[in-house]
Amino acid sequence: MPLASTGELITRAAAARGAVAAFNVITLEHIEAVVAGAESAGAPVVLQVSENAVRFRHGRLRPLARAAVAAAERAAVPVALHLDHVQSDDLLRQAPGAGFSSVMYDAARLPYAGNLAATRAAVDWAHARGLWIEAELGQIGGKDGRPPLDAHAPGARTDPDQAQEFVAGTGVDALAVAIGSRHAMTTRTAVLDLGLLTRLSDALTVPLVLHGSSGVPDDGLVAAVGGGITKVNVGTALNAAMTGAVRQFLAARPEAVDARTYLGAGREAMAGEVRRIIGVLSRTGG
Repeated sequence: MPLASTGELITRAAAARGAVAAFNVITLEHIEAVVAGAESAGAPVVLQVSENAVRFRHGRLRPLARAAVAAAERAAVPVALHLDHVQSDDLLRQAPGAGFSSVMYDAARLPYAGNLAATRAAVDWAHARGLWIEAELGQIGGKDGRPPLDAHAPGARTDPDQAQEFVAGTGVDALAVAIGSRHAMTTRTAVLDLGLLTRLSDALTVPLVLHGSSGVPDDGLVAAVGGGITKVNVGTALNAAMTGAVRQFLAARPEAVDARTYLGAGREAMAGEVRRIIGVLSRTGG
C-alpha cells in the first residue's frame, strides 16, 4: 500500500488512546523483520532510520531509504518512514526527497536556548515542506557522543513548564520526554516516572514520545501508553534479538558460511520481537 504518514498514524493512535511502535532499522533484514512483525500483529508501524545508521552506511541515506520505501509499499499494513535523531541540517534536508514524512530533530545536546533556537529553525524549514517534526527536551542519554547519564539525576528529566514553553516556542509536532528511560539499554530495568508523565500530558497538547523503550519492562510500557505516550521508539531490543539468534545459530553450526542462513535466523527473531512489542502496546487503547 502507499507510504503512510507518521503524523496521521500518531493522530489515529492518540484518538484511540493508544500508541504506534516505531522501530529503528540498520539493515535490509531489520526492515523486512519490522514489516513482517507488524503484518503478523495486524498493526501499523513506523520504520526509523537514525543519523547513526546513515553514518554506518558510509553517510548515504538513499540506499536504506529506498529499501524501506519498497518494503513499505508492499506491506499489508500502513508503514511510515521516520528519520531519527538528526543533528545534521544537511541530512534533514534530504528527508523530503527520500520518502520520509517525519524527522526527529535532535538539538537536545545544546543548552536550552540553543535547543529551542535550532529546533525552531528546523521546524520552520520542515513544515514548509510538509514534514512532521519531533524534538527532545530533557536528557534521555545513551546516544553516541553523549556522556553517561543517570536517568534519575537532578535536571535530567523533562520539566513540564519548560516543555510547555519549548513546544510553544518551536512549533514542534511531538516531543520526546525524559521520564526515566535511556537509549541503548540491554536490560529491561528502567523505572519510569509516571507521575511526571501525567504532568507532562496535562501540560502539553502535542503527542509525547518515549525513547529508550528497549529498557522498559512490559508493564512499564503499558503504563506509559496509558499515561499519554503515543509513539514508542525501539532499537536495541531488535539488535539484541538478531545478535542472540545469530550467535545461537553459529554456535550450533560452526561450519556454516552462508550468510543467508544465520541472517535468516536473525531476521526471524527480530520479527518475533516486533510482534511481541506491538502486542504489549495493544494492551491499552481502543
